[in-house]
Amino acid sequence: MKLLLDTHAFLWYISNDPRLPHHACDAIRDKSNEVYLSVVSVWEILVKYQIGKLPLPAPADEFIEASRDEHRIEDLPLDRQAMSQLLSLPMHHRDPFDRMLICQALKDDLTIVTTDEWFKGYAAKLLTA
Repeated sequence: MKLLLDTHAFLWYISNDPRLPHHACDAIRDKSNEVYLSVVSVWEILVKYQIGKLPLPAPADEFIEASRDEHRIEDLPLDRQAMSQLLSLPMHHRDPFDRMLICQALKDDLTIVTTDEWFKGYAAKLLTA
């Protein structure tokens, strides 16, 4: 399975936060799965860190890179084809970061790991709580 981590799922996974369900942690740990962190989530983390809404134990860019490496999580770039999916998405939610994750999941046939219920309004595959 190819997994795309929602921003909170990435942060919860790398910090062993109990809010991330065990089955999601197991799927991320499963070496037969490919696990991705979108550049969109990196952008969201950097923005929240910069405005003081997300304290981290190290500078955000270093922390993200070290965490990705430690947990074998690959980068997922954002490309024009994924962005084009925006035109066909219903407006269930206005968060631009989350909407771009949906677009990437649809374009690349990824399963989104999230606990956000509103994702269920879209056609993307989900691994939820």
